[in-house]
Amino acid sequence: MFRAAREPQSKRHIRNSFFVVGEGILADPGTDGPAHRPPTSTIAALRKFQFSRLGEQAEDTQLLDRATRQELAEAMTDRTQAQPDSDNPKVPAGFTYLGQFVDHDLTLDATAVQLDEDITVQQLLQGRSPALDLDSLYGLGPENRLDRRFYEDDGIRLKTGTTQGLVDGDEITRLPLTGFDLPRVGIGSLISERRRPLIPDGRNDENLVVAQIHTAFIRFHNRLATDLLNKGVSSAVLFESAREAVVKHYQWMVRHDFLPRIVDSAILDEVFTKGRTYFEPSAQDQEHPTMPIEFSVAAYRLGHSMVRGAYNWNRVFDNGRGTLPLLFRFTGTSGILSPPPADTTDPEAGSFEHLPTNWIADFRRLFDFRAGGREDLGVTDAQFNVAKRIDTLLVNPLADLPLGSFGGRGQPPIDAAELNLAFRNLTRANMLSLATGQQMAEQLGVKPLLPSDFDNRPGGVQISDALKEKLVNNCPLWFYILREAEVNGGGRLTGVGGRIVAEVFHRAIEGSRYSIVRDPFWRPFLTPDPARKTQGLFDMTDLLLYAFEGRATLLNPLGP
Repeated sequence: MFRAAREPQSKRHIRNSFFVVGEGILADPGTDGPAHRPPTSTIAALRKFQFSRLGEQAEDTQLLDRATRQELAEAMTDRTQAQPDSDNPKVPAGFTYLGQFVDHDLTLDATAVQLDEDITVQQLLQGRSPALDLDSLYGLGPENRLDRRFYEDDGIRLKTGTTQGLVDGDEITRLPLTGFDLPRVGIGSLISERRRPLIPDGRNDENLVVAQIHTAFIRFHNRLATDLLNKGVSSAVLFESAREAVVKHYQWMVRHDFLPRIVDSAILDEVFTKGRTYFEPSAQDQEHPTMPIEFSVAAYRLGHSMVRGAYNWNRVFDNGRGTLPLLFRFTGTSGILSPPPADTTDPEAGSFEHLPTNWIADFRRLFDFRAGGREDLGVTDAQFNVAKRIDTLLVNPLADLPLGSFGGRGQPPIDAAELNLAFRNLTRANMLSLATGQQMAEQLGVKPLLPSDFDNRPGGVQISDALKEKLVNNCPLWFYILREAEVNGGGRLTGVGGRIVAEVFHRAIEGSRYSIVRDPFWRPFLTPDPARKTQGLFDMTDLLLYAFEGRATLLNPLGP
C-alpha cells in the first residue's frame, strides 16, 4: 500500500509533469526547452496519471521555436478575423463546455486528493486511469473517509449548493435558490477557502458553464437515487445502482449525442463497431487504460476553438452580456463570484461566497430542446447560443486568460505570451516533443494534408508565407488537427484528429467500471419521452429533462 500525495488546492487543475509509460516522468523544466526526466521510483510512477505515447517523438528540428509559436498563437487569436459559427448542423454552445466537463472526467486523478489515506496499488492505477466513469462527480465514493464530504448524511445523495440573492434584485434574483450552485466549503478564515467548490474536481468551477453542467449532473444522480429509493431498492445497493445507471446513461449520451457533433460519424461508427486499430487494440480486462499525450495535449483541445467570446446567458445577461471574462469571474476557482469592480487577480477580493442568483444558467439557451420535441422549452434564434466552428481560430479573450484559470493567482508575474491559450498549448506540445501532424498521419495511415491546405482562406487563420512553409513540413499536432477539421471535416474532426479521439473514447468507455462497450445490450431507460425511449434515444437534453423534472421553472428559474 502507498500513500498518495496531495497537490496544493490552487494547483490541482494544472499538470506540470506527465508520466508516460515506458519513458518515465517528463517534467516541465521551467524554461523554453524540452521536458527533463527526473529520477523516479516505482512508487513515484504509481502516483502519476498514466499517459502513453501513440506516435513517435518529434526531433528538435521539427519543433517550432518560441518566436514562431508566439507568431502562430497571435494569428490564431487575432481579434480582427471573422470566426464562423458551427454549421450543418449547428452545434449548441452547451456542447463546448460539456466537452470540458468530459475532459475533466477523463483526466481527473481521483487519488490526488488523498493526503493520508492508505490505498492499494489497484486503486492507485484505477484512480489514475482515463475511464469515462464520472469520478469528477463521485470521487472515490461515499465509503471513502475523505470523499464522503461530497455526500449528504445518507451517503447516497450528492450535496448541492444554494445561490446568494441580491439585495437590490427583482422578485426572483433577490432570493437564494437551492440546487443551482455547486456546494461550497463554507468554512475557513479566508473568503477564498469558503468559496471553494465542495466537489472532487475543482476544475469544474473554473468556468461557470462547466460549473452549471456539474450542478445538473448532481441533480441527475440525486433524482435517480430518490426514484430508486421510492421503488424499494435496498439501501445497501442503492448508491451503486444509481451510479451505474448514471454512468451508463452518460456514456450513451457521449457516444450518441456529443461525439457525433465533433467527430466524423464514419470514423466513430467504424471504431465502435469493429474496435480499435491503433490505441491499445487488444487490451485485456485487467489492464487499465492509459491516455495518449497526443489526445490530451492536442486532439481533445479542439474545444478551445468552439468557445465564443460572449453568450446570451439568461434574461438578465442577454444580448451577449454573458461575456467569457464574466463566465470566469463568477466561479470559485478562476474567479471570485463577485461583480466588478472587485479584482479577480486577488482571491480574497469581493464579498460573495456563493453564485449570485442572477447568474444561474438558462439551459434552454445552451441546448436545443426543440430537437427532441419540446417546443415549449425553445427560445428564439436570437437568444440561442451556437458554438464556434472547429477550426484554426480562437476568440480573442483566450489570448488573455485569467490567472486563476491555470493556478497563476498569487504566483510571480509571467510573460504576457503565456496568458495566450494557443501559445500555452503549442508550448506544452514542445515540452513533450509531441509528434507533428505529418508524423501522426503517417503513423495512422491517414492521407496527409496537402501544402495547399495550409493556404490562407476566409474564416481561418491568416499566416505569413514563411510560417506556412514551416507548417507544411512540420506542423504542430494541435494546429494540424484543427486544420483537418477546417478544410476536410466540415467543422468536425476527421483524419488524424477523428481517429485519435474516437479510439481514445472507445477505450475510456471500455475501461470504465461500468461500461456500455462491455455491456453492448444495455439501453437507456431514463428518457422522459416514451417514443424516444422506445427508439433507444438519450441525448443531453434528455439528461437535463430528467434532472430538472422537465420543468421550465427549473431549467430556467429566472424566467423568460
